[in-house]
Amino acid sequence: MGLIKAIAGAIGGGLADQWLEVLEADNMSDTTVFTSGVTVRKNDKRSSNRKGTEDFISDGSIVHVYDNQFMLLVDGGKVVDYTAEPGYYKVDSKSAPSLFNGQFGATLGEMFSRIKYGGVPSAKQKVYFINTQEIKGIKFGTRTPVNYFDNFYNAELFLRAFGTYSIKIVNPLKFYAEVVSRNASRVDINDINEQYLSEFMEALSAAMNQLSADNIRISHVVSKSRELSKYMATELDESWREMRGMEIQAVGIASVSYDEESKKLINMRNQGAMLGDPTVREGYVQGAVARGMEAAGSNANGSATAFMGMGMGMGATGNFMQAASATNAAQMQAQAQAKAQAEKEQAAANTWTCSCGKANTGKFCSDCGAKKPEVSGWTCSCGKVNTGKFCSECGAKKPESSEWFCPDCGTKNTGKFCSGCGKPKA
Repeated sequence: MGLIKAIAGAIGGGLADQWLEVLEADNMSDTTVFTSGVTVRKNDKRSSNRKGTEDFISDGSIVHVYDNQFMLLVDGGKVVDYTAEPGYYKVDSKSAPSLFNGQFGATLGEMFSRIKYGGVPSAKQKVYFINTQEIKGIKFGTRTPVNYFDNFYNAELFLRAFGTYSIKIVNPLKFYAEVVSRNASRVDINDINEQYLSEFMEALSAAMNQLSADNIRISHVVSKSRELSKYMATELDESWREMRGMEIQAVGIASVSYDEESKKLINMRNQGAMLGDPTVREGYVQGAVARGMEAAGSNANGSATAFMGMGMGMGATGNFMQAASATNAAQMQAQAQAKAQAEKEQAAANTWTCSCGKANTGKFCSDCGAKKPEVSGWTCSCGKVNTGKFCSECGAKKPESSEWFCPDCGTKNTGKFCSGCGKPKA
């Protein structure tokens, strides 16, 4: 029994009137991975087949295969022929297997030789379809927090991740042989996902560890779906492809949350980072004083008594507050001085003196309008810019070059005399 390609393209509505049976895949949802073939217009009064037997495909029947479908012709539970190419196919009990590999190439032929039917024809013949489109929207979630070492926080944190992933069946014959139960007529990915989800979550933990090893901050995990898909593919694709004929296509993380201890540690680290800024620290100190005065003013026993108590408290802690403010002020002043010095050095580096004696920062002299001369230095292999014959950083000799810049007018030259002012090459 085999298949003969009948019609490659679409045909008119009279197809069901011309053949004994016309079969196509039962309804496929986004998560359907396997379904049986059903007769088109089975009970139509114009159908030619009035004495058909259940689970028996009449010789000469037509099977319609759509895009992203892999059709299997099965006899007695064994695959006798298949096609991965869209079109119309005629069932012929006298023909040999046609093996229309389509997009899957010759690799399916080798797989077919392992599982093909080798006995006499049985009384049970079926047509099945495998969905080769990307199966999307498979939900996942971590039951327990996954450990994640974050180098930024220098701590072992724990997170929960939720999202969806997708798979694609890349070897339908392997998938049929290893995943689909023999009596199944329809399989949804959610019906068989328990085992695969466990393996997926194990690989997810390994992928998270890889993100950690690549120094990805824990707060950036959500935006790393592409990298995560790559890590997951590394962990799962080879084994899933070999064992079940499918592979991971994409992983999308919808949300990441942290356990309570991790939240506390992150908040503590962030607060510490903020208080490392003397401006923030001083604002905190002044805010604490203001809050104390506000609380004193609203004291039920009287503001005078409260302010007296506050004064005593301030006397006890005043030295500390003054010392803290003094330290903050000193650090803020040091930061301001460092910034001013950096700006001064940058300005000095950009300053040049014109031949008229005017110091400038632009490309032209503000007094005489002369153009800023080109830098006549050379760059050493170590990266240092020099003007002499030897590098001031590593001592390397200036490489010989036919090009030189005139020190007077800045013109770039290749000859022995400057083309701008006529001065000879030094």
